[in-house]
Amino acid sequence: MTINKPVKCGTLESNDIFVMLTPNESGIVIELESVVEKQFGAHIKNVIEDKLKEMGITSVLVKAQDKGALDYTIRARIEGAVKRSY
Repeated sequence: MTINKPVKCGTLESNDIFVMLTPNESGIVIELESVVEKQFGAHIKNVIEDKLKEMGITSVLVKAQDKGALDYTIRARIEGAVKRSY
C-alpha cells in the first residue's frame, strides 16, 4: 500500500513527534530532525520503518520532527497519520 495524499499527525510539544507523510515512488524514505538524533536517531528511524511495514506501507516519504518522543508515541503518530490517509 502507498500513501496517496499528504497527511500529518502530532505536535512540536516536548516528548512528542510531528510526522508528515507524503507520496513517494521509491520505497520508504525517512527524513528525521530530532533533539536526540545523535543518541537515538537510528532507533527512531527503525521504529518508524517497522510501524509502516506492519501497516503494509511500502512507499512513502516521512518527514519527522522529534522532541524526545518515546517509542509508543512514535508508533501512535505513524498509525494516526496512515489512517488519516485513507
